[in-house]
Amino acid sequence: MTATSNAPPRAWQRMLSGRRLDLLAPRPEDIEIEDIAHGLARVARWNGQTVGEHAFSVAQHSLLVTDILAIIEPGFGKKEQCAALLHDAPEYVVGDLISPFKAAIGFDYKSFEQRLLDAIHQRFGIDKIEPTVTAAIKRADTIAAYYEATVLAGFEQAEADLYFGRPTLPKAADDDLRSIAPWPTSTAQTRFLDAFTKFVSL
Repeated sequence: MTATSNAPPRAWQRMLSGRRLDLLAPRPEDIEIEDIAHGLARVARWNGQTVGEHAFSVAQHSLLVTDILAIIEPGFGKKEQCAALLHDAPEYVVGDLISPFKAAIGFDYKSFEQRLLDAIHQRFGIDKIEPTVTAAIKRADTIAAYYEATVLAGFEQAEADLYFGRPTLPKAADDDLRSIAPWPTSTAQTRFLDAFTKFVSL
């Protein structure tokens, strides 16, 4: 039986867990961490324009941001670390739109993405994130983007400095970040879930 032309467009995404997530009105009870990990491990950063045998996934990026946050804000606890891990979680259903395209779409897209992130935060009990924490996560995200751009995405140093700013991290951390390499999908998915279980008890 085929859908009629008068039927409303489908706005829900079916997950492998069996959940159906309404993208226009996401409910926390329809969100599962396994679906997030599965999706993010298969979404490529930089539209896939990175070096290496594997794509650099959003799951791996999220772990990188979490590690960087621990360096720049060592006093943060599990709630803040979990917020960092999940900062791009909406991309498990909407994909990773590059920043220039998000800017072209405008505020409506950001509002849509924020509603989904709010539902994710509620699902895992990390809502009411302080603005100072959000700002620190954004800073860690920008630092991660700088290293990804220069190590993996072919940016010249001066170009990365212009768009992201050159980070000032301890030498050991800087050396470590300059050696990042994309993981296989299964590795990114497993490590994302492992990190999550350290932060949240469901």
